[in-house]
Amino acid sequence: MLDPNLLLPVALGIGLAAATGFRVFIPLLTMSAAANFGHLPLSDGFAWLGTLPALAMLTVAAVAEIGAFYVPAIDNLLDVVATPAAIAAGVAVSAAVMTDMTPMLKWSLAIIAGGGAAAMTQGATAALRAHSTVLTAGFGNMFVATAELGGSLILSILALAAPVIAMVLVIAFMWLAFRMLRGMRRKNIPS
Repeated sequence: MLDPNLLLPVALGIGLAAATGFRVFIPLLTMSAAANFGHLPLSDGFAWLGTLPALAMLTVAAVAEIGAFYVPAIDNLLDVVATPAAIAAGVAVSAAVMTDMTPMLKWSLAIIAGGGAAAMTQGATAALRAHSTVLTAGFGNMFVATAELGGSLILSILALAAPVIAMVLVIAFMWLAFRMLRGMRRKNIPS
């Protein structure tokens, strides 16, 4: 059974990991800013996130990622690249904030919960973008990109401010995404 004192770091990790499914670098940038200002303790091996060079590098990466998702055709290509990157980032952000845990527990939770949350979020947004591309010839993708950016920002900040609420929101999003994807699949199955 999970120690109640570990609930907040686990919820924080899951919230940030799910946010990497929307945008890979926004949660990392948010974490770096929070760590630089002394508001976020990081586990061993992730102290580099709390440095000014990391903050600068992540700012540039986040701006480039945001801009690239507004370029037609590149946005769909980025979804292919972003999927493994989001999963890796989801594992990393989870492990970075799961302090005071044994390495076995931390990495197990980071891989399963963090990587799983990132994969589910990324998968749902990639499916939404693919449907938007088909239905609007790509013209609706800028709205999808804006929603993803907003989702990543809001979820990253909420995870830092209220981790348990962020985790509940992630669970609700996953349930809705599952229902949406199941509905899309049913429409595509010939009768």
